[in-house]
Amino acid sequence: MGWSPFRPTGLTHHAPGLSFKGYTLIAPIGQDFTLLLDMDGRIVHRWRTPGFRPFCPRLMPDGRLLVLSNEAGVERPKEPGPRDQPPSAPAIYRLIGGAATDVLELDWDGTITWRYSNLAIHHDFAVLKNGNVVLPEFQEVPEDLAKRVRGGVRKPGEKLPPLISDDFIEVDRAGAVVDRIHLWELLDPVKDPIGPLERRWEWTHTNAVDITPDQRILFSCRDNSRIGIINRETKRLDWKFGAPETFYQHHVTWLHNGNVLVFDNGMNRSQDLPHSRVVEINPKDNSIAWKYQGNPPPQFFSAHISGCHRLSNGNTLICEGASGRLFEVTPAGEYAWEWVNPIHFARGETRMNWVFRAYRYGPDYSGLAGRDLDPTRYADLNRLFGL
Repeated sequence: MGWSPFRPTGLTHHAPGLSFKGYTLIAPIGQDFTLLLDMDGRIVHRWRTPGFRPFCPRLMPDGRLLVLSNEAGVERPKEPGPRDQPPSAPAIYRLIGGAATDVLELDWDGTITWRYSNLAIHHDFAVLKNGNVVLPEFQEVPEDLAKRVRGGVRKPGEKLPPLISDDFIEVDRAGAVVDRIHLWELLDPVKDPIGPLERRWEWTHTNAVDITPDQRILFSCRDNSRIGIINRETKRLDWKFGAPETFYQHHVTWLHNGNVLVFDNGMNRSQDLPHSRVVEINPKDNSIAWKYQGNPPPQFFSAHISGCHRLSNGNTLICEGASGRLFEVTPAGEYAWEWVNPIHFARGETRMNWVFRAYRYGPDYSGLAGRDLDPTRYADLNRLFGL
């Protein structure tokens, strides 16, 4: 469903008796900063990253900000015409949604204290107990395997690049890749086909990665609608889930109860109109332990990006990314809080207020200890955005 161009932005709803109190972290797409918001939807802190466009941030327990970013000078190449030869790697990666160039580590004042650069990384990252970072990295599929991968759409006369999948790389503080797992070795070219809405450029398109308590890799792939858990020691797949239960899903995370939470974007639902859900899956039996969806279902929908974050009181913070809408729901589905992003960026003549991901941290979170979180420090910025 669409939305009115006259809808209010900023804080639109708050039920204090239902909400989990804390601070919400976002990096509005297309900007050069990351923001921390209070429960009134006001900016209480900003990390500036001139020359970079952050989109996937995480506040670490020691107060560092880790954020996946794009360096401003690395431009997107021209989309090839119907019969043009697509660019080769790494230029072709810039034509794929979610592409990044850097992981940046910032101190509270915004000074870059660590940087890892790689034109093939994309979408997400996760931190291991040893401090190393796990990232998805675009990789070409071996030609003999690529020929056996089913699905996808090829336009008449289209020249195809080598089929792209993902590796999961582990990067240490020196920037060295110390481990690598080929995702294309773990999936089946027939049983895990490219979705019917996707062109035959990518097989997997990993858009989320998380680490389980026993240090396995939990991942989500958009283009073949698959979720899975990889054992890092055996480099084998321990669990797999996806279509026809979830479609084009994002932001899969491990919960303390051993279940998996995911934003099910919901494109290509064959039995109903496209609509999104947030679902909690029990990987022991693949049952749905909890879900949230709109009423009617199409009232809640984001065809791409988006995410969900389970809060410590049992509520869930949901990022309906394409509309720039963040909202919190209780386990019973009651609305506790809602905020609409007022910060837009332009792509040609189109103005968008996308938010890729959002997290909320309680006031007792160690990464916020001793920090000045007074919104009056950003009074001018809050007035500029109507907050």
